[in-house]
Amino acid sequence: MRMEIRILENDAVEAHYDGLTVRTAQDGSAPAPFDLFLASLGTCAGFYISRFCRLRGIPTEGIRITQLSDQDPDTHMVRTVEIDVALPGNFPERYREAILRAAGQCTVKRHLAVPPVIIVREVEPVEA
Repeated sequence: MRMEIRILENDAVEAHYDGLTVRTAQDGSAPAPFDLFLASLGTCAGFYISRFCRLRGIPTEGIRITQLSDQDPDTHMVRTVEIDVALPGNFPERYREAILRAAGQCTVKRHLAVPPVIIVREVEPVEA
């Protein structure tokens, strides 16, 4: 996937890809880049939960997903991320464990387990 990243005023940054734009900022006018990273974990789990339910004809009304993260006070690095899934009382009993396994298949989570190599390099400028 190719993304074009544009630097805007006041440290805002946008990523453009496939006709979409994702804006980030550190001043509260848009999510900060790291907040988007954390949100990608919860929304990815939500996608897998949604698809699990859709494929089985289970309504998603009443399902609540909450994500909590804990930072190390010394390093400011996230130590743990907990994704809590609250299922409504009428959720089919036979699928309660399976839906949690489905949420755990999140692609973002799997990439953290085996992280990609990230290369930052200088290239020749493209003439406009």
